[in-house]
Amino acid sequence: MSKISILLILLLPLMPLKVFAQNFSTAEIKKWQQQADGITIIRDNWGIPHIYGKRDADAVFGLMYAQCEDDFKRVEMNYIEKLGRLSQIKGSKRIYDDLLIKILIDTSAAISDYKRAPDWLKQLLDAFSNGINYYLYKHPNEKKILLTRFEPWFPLLWTDGSIGAINTAGITSSELENFYNGKELGVVPIENNTEYKSTGSNGFAIAPSKSATGNALLYINPHVTFYFRPEVHMVSEEGLNAYGGVTWGQFFVYQGFNEFCGWMHTSSEADVTDLYEEAVSKTVNGYVYQYGTKKEIPVKEQQITVQFKEENLLSAKTFTVYSTKHGPVMAKRNGKWISLASENRNMKGLIQSWQRTKVKSFSGYKKIMELVANKSNNTVYADAAGNIAYWHGNFLPKRNTAFDWTKPVDGSNPSTDWQGLHTVNESVHLYNPINGWLQNCNATPFTVAGENSPKKANYPDYMAPDAENFRGINAVRVLQKEKLFTIDKLIAAGYDTHITGFEKLISALMEAFEKTQKSTEISMILSEPMAVIKNWDFRCSENSIATTLAVEWGTRLLPTINSYPKKTGEGLIESINKFLTTATTNELLEPLLAVVKKLQLDFGKWQIPWGEINRFQRSSDEIEVKFNDNEPSLPVAFVSSTWGMLPSYSSIRFANTKKWYGVHGNSFICAVEFGKKIKAKSLLAGGESGHKNSPHFDDQGQMYTKGKFKEILFYKEDILKHVERNYHPGE
Repeated sequence: MSKISILLILLLPLMPLKVFAQNFSTAEIKKWQQQADGITIIRDNWGIPHIYGKRDADAVFGLMYAQCEDDFKRVEMNYIEKLGRLSQIKGSKRIYDDLLIKILIDTSAAISDYKRAPDWLKQLLDAFSNGINYYLYKHPNEKKILLTRFEPWFPLLWTDGSIGAINTAGITSSELENFYNGKELGVVPIENNTEYKSTGSNGFAIAPSKSATGNALLYINPHVTFYFRPEVHMVSEEGLNAYGGVTWGQFFVYQGFNEFCGWMHTSSEADVTDLYEEAVSKTVNGYVYQYGTKKEIPVKEQQITVQFKEENLLSAKTFTVYSTKHGPVMAKRNGKWISLASENRNMKGLIQSWQRTKVKSFSGYKKIMELVANKSNNTVYADAAGNIAYWHGNFLPKRNTAFDWTKPVDGSNPSTDWQGLHTVNESVHLYNPINGWLQNCNATPFTVAGENSPKKANYPDYMAPDAENFRGINAVRVLQKEKLFTIDKLIAAGYDTHITGFEKLISALMEAFEKTQKSTEISMILSEPMAVIKNWDFRCSENSIATTLAVEWGTRLLPTINSYPKKTGEGLIESINKFLTTATTNELLEPLLAVVKKLQLDFGKWQIPWGEINRFQRSSDEIEVKFNDNEPSLPVAFVSSTWGMLPSYSSIRFANTKKWYGVHGNSFICAVEFGKKIKAKSLLAGGESGHKNSPHFDDQGQMYTKGKFKEILFYKEDILKHVERNYHPGE
């Protein structure tokens, strides 16, 4: 199904792969300089860029220039990935990752969208590429991996503006490789969770009735890879005044607020993609598939070439890729070709992402939601008028509920076709609940407001298959407990250290230990550790030995726990319950015995406080960071969201380390109070800059480990009191 051709680098045979800088014309440089002269970037004492321009396009130009100043390599890498070019730098091992991207994200369609974009959007897209290209012109020594010129259609490669939001309905690049290499994956493997792989985000909204000041509040807490989302402020004379987190390479505030309202996105499990079993046969004229009464519809074919680095030369592999009316063919299961119905790239998603940053009212935000183009997110909302709201998903295809959409459906049956999109009113949503608060932690929408939540029976299963999780349970608990919130009390709720996920597991562990015979190895070695665990209050801290034992033990249990099949709407909570119904004494105690022995081997004793091995280290400005026990690091009290930790801190032990180092979790965190004037506090993992020699590389590191927030400077008169640098792009 594929052929391989070697592409020699013209004029440079047998030379190492290298990309040379592309010259910019005199005319475009002059144009960029003129635009830059009308843009002001003010860096405050935390290095946060506040960008001011006459037009929205000026703010975009300045934002992209500032992003490149802070971390060009991450801006570039995000677009290398979305262009399907990772294997050009990482080699043949990434070929099928690139193929998957190229199948799902059509660059020619992105270019077409740019050409037909409304003038206002085209101006923003031009400003995006101009801001980056002007930076590259002004910094000729900037190390570039592949991209020497950015194009205005690049942002149209993203869905919802979220760089990582590619929806494949569970199809992996491994399955794709098996299919396009002529193999079949007989059984789809279950992917076990680990501390490192745990993901999620938290969003809380507080109504005036639960606020000490009578103003609505919003808690913005995405959990992402560290240093993935910097903090920015964009202002223009066209009504833009947005502050918040932005993924490297985005030209709009992704999660944040303006003077009137704020929005927090959590990842959604709402079903936005489906798999179809296609009845395919081969004829003399090619492949055909069955659909309805038409017996032979030709399978479409497309040639896609993936370039990759091989022994310092650029090679290429060309694939014949197939598709049906439902979408591209991505795998083969049980003798059936599997096609994917999805929408992983759409200009409306970018329009929606931009327009919400300028919304001035609840009615205006609801109108933006009616674009139904957000495919990957739930939204938690609050505004200055005192409204709070929650939407579960946004882009939601209508389906025939007679079918089980958790499995591949019959592609030959027209009744399985999508039937348009649900309206916002048909989706799971909730406005201004009487309890006065809303929460979502990547869990079911049917607990977002406690007893006042939407009812599951009112919606089709595919609209909200999300399971409850331990963070959701914790969030309801802390929000119910507080009577009147302030910003500081909201932050304290978001940093609650109770770890719900261990309650049943530890109870079962205690019972198992009580059953062990005296004088056995397990009894003698675990006697003291079990005494420590027995007295644990299920709260993590730097000084907690019980936290160390629990996390190390729980991590060893996870592969077994996650091996239990899950039904729709089930997650880790249900898997733990299933595990505990059959777990033997040895299955519970032997992993703890292994933990104690490992700690003694690594540290000479098992009595290790959690903060001694759970560390935050930012010693390198490379994207792929290598951690080192001999380099300086800071203790961290928090654990992974897997166990119900609201301030998620996912850390892992690497092959060359004995300690655990954080890689994922709380990144940009923000608490906002709306009213006559915005009041807000925020925190970043490490700092704003991606350059090791910058004072803002790690100036928030100590604060991050303690959950100590800084004041946000939103109004210009306040910003001007804390100026570190005031300049035009290019100066």
